[in-house]
Amino acid sequence: MKDIGILNEIKRLKSLADVGLLYCKNEYDKERYLELQQISLNLFAEVSGTSREDLTCIFPPAKDYPTAKVDIRGVMISADKKILLVQESVDGKWSLPGGWADIGFSPKETIIKECKEETGLDVIPDRLLAVFDKKMHPHPPQPFYVYKMVFYCRELTTEITKGFDVLDVDYFAFDNLPTLSEDRILSSQIKLLVTKVLEDDYEVYVD
Repeated sequence: MKDIGILNEIKRLKSLADVGLLYCKNEYDKERYLELQQISLNLFAEVSGTSREDLTCIFPPAKDYPTAKVDIRGVMISADKKILLVQESVDGKWSLPGGWADIGFSPKETIIKECKEETGLDVIPDRLLAVFDKKMHPHPPQPFYVYKMVFYCRELTTEITKGFDVLDVDYFAFDNLPTLSEDRILSSQIKLLVTKVLEDDYEVYVD
């Protein structure tokens, strides 16, 4: 957790350097912000174990004010009280259906699209359950600063068809979850989300 806290501070440092480079008016300031940017990348590589070359690809030069990325996920619970998960092709572990928010799609439209693509199911988002700030939870370190929106969705269809970008789709008992893709979801978060659904708790959890 200590390294994660340091990594969040490094992300903040890089964001300040990026904003400075966008809006600086003279060469003196540009030189200083470039140095801060390089320092932040060096620290980032040291703490995260990511190479400088990979970081250069991950972080192209900022062309606009840096903002948090948004990840949108859906919770679907079967009649026999099991939760629907997808097996991620990236790491072979399991997560809630969903992904990055798409430009041109509202949050609800995004989760409808993601659920259809990954599971073959038509769903309707019933309500927003939670907005997680990933820095507030023990996720593994990652380059981006991320907010996670999770919707409770009702299935309009029942036939599951695995999407091309996932390895498998299945329902699991709440007390017998598979190995989770913790970059995407944690068991503690699933417990919170499932409890809100089963107890008809309509208050949105927000970090």
